[in-house]
Amino acid sequence: MPEFILSNWWILILVLVVLMGLKTINQGSVGVVTMFGKYRRVLPPGLNLIIPFIEQISKRVSVQNRSIELEFQAVTSDQANVYFKNMLLYAVQNSEEETIKKVAFKFISERDLMQALSRTIEGTIRSFVATKRQAEILALRKEIVEYVKEQIDQLLEEWGYHLLDLQINDITFDQVIMDSMSRVVASNNLKAAAENEGQALLITKTKGAEAEGNAIKIAAEAEREAARLRGQGVALFREEVAKGMTEAADRMRQANLDTNVILFSMWTEAVKNFAEYGKGNVIFLDGSPDGMEKTMKQIMALSVRHSGTQS
Repeated sequence: MPEFILSNWWILILVLVVLMGLKTINQGSVGVVTMFGKYRRVLPPGLNLIIPFIEQISKRVSVQNRSIELEFQAVTSDQANVYFKNMLLYAVQNSEEETIKKVAFKFISERDLMQALSRTIEGTIRSFVATKRQAEILALRKEIVEYVKEQIDQLLEEWGYHLLDLQINDITFDQVIMDSMSRVVASNNLKAAAENEGQALLITKTKGAEAEGNAIKIAAEAEREAARLRGQGVALFREEVAKGMTEAADRMRQANLDTNVILFSMWTEAVKNFAEYGKGNVIFLDGSPDGMEKTMKQIMALSVRHSGTQS
């Protein structure tokens, strides 16, 4: 009977030992097993068995993505203070044994890793910003990120990590510089607005001048055409008058009458028209016999010239 009880105790102790050796590793993590303080092996996610009292899980290493936010100050080559807010995304390179050993034993704690990582990134960005002027920084966001990745990728690999992404969320300056930048932007906007208004005014005046020029050109063309038509009308009128006077003179000569009667009749008709359509205007005519004779001779000269032209 005592032997049975003793064997049961051994079985119970064995079961307890086995249960104490069962360890669960969560998904997304691996366990680092040490024996008497020395690295032994890596436990994958799930249920694992270790030797109780001899082996122990010294660390559980997460292989999931991690992120931290960094805020720090840098100084440009022209002595302007620049303030950065960054977001860093990183992760363990892989679940291989050598990589896990680096992650588990390179730093005493996670806090030491974060301190080293943040100071490294801060120093890298500061060294880049120190070579640039304040006016260039805002336009170099992408170049800063690429420079940091290039500088710290190799270092992180030595620690067993890999840089997934670095984002510069905000870049600010001292309030005095921000105010001056705002004034520069405002003055540039005013300058651009003035230039646009000037261009608009120039276009308006140019189009107005073109329209006015076209109107003057059209009016001149119309006036020229009207003058041409008036000239043609006057010429035709004179031609018809000359023809009528010639025919009348020929008939009077055939009847042995003095053709000066025609001229006298024209003179009296002209005086009559002046009186009827003058509208009160004063018209000075030489009504003396000498003046009428002179006028008659001029009309006769015109008639003779026209007759010569016709022949």
